[in-house]
Amino acid sequence: MGFVLTENHFTTEEEALAEIAARGFHAIGPVDVPAQENDPHWHEFDSVVYVLDGTARVEFEDGSAMQCGAGARVEAPAGTVHREASPAHRAVFGISIDPAAMTQPVDKPPVVDA
Repeated sequence: MGFVLTENHFTTEEEALAEIAARGFHAIGPVDVPAQENDPHWHEFDSVVYVLDGTARVEFEDGSAMQCGAGARVEAPAGTVHREASPAHRAVFGISIDPAAMTQPVDKPPVVDA
């Protein structure tokens, strides 16, 4: 299963934080995310992103992309290879593990078959 986008899912930061808490996830933010383009990577944890303002864009290995604006919720399962290619935006993140337990690097490089 890949990323799941739900447009117009919420309207306030408080709603986003309440959903994160109800999942038992750890909240990070709100965060002002600068415009970014990074290399393909994956994460060891499940996450959920609530876009508060601006636009978030994620690209996948198969060439598809997901773009979402304020009010969108994006559910991202652990292990899904993706890369951010976003203009600046503001978001609240929920992650399934304690941030202190994250191994480094947080953005894991894709495994390349030998």
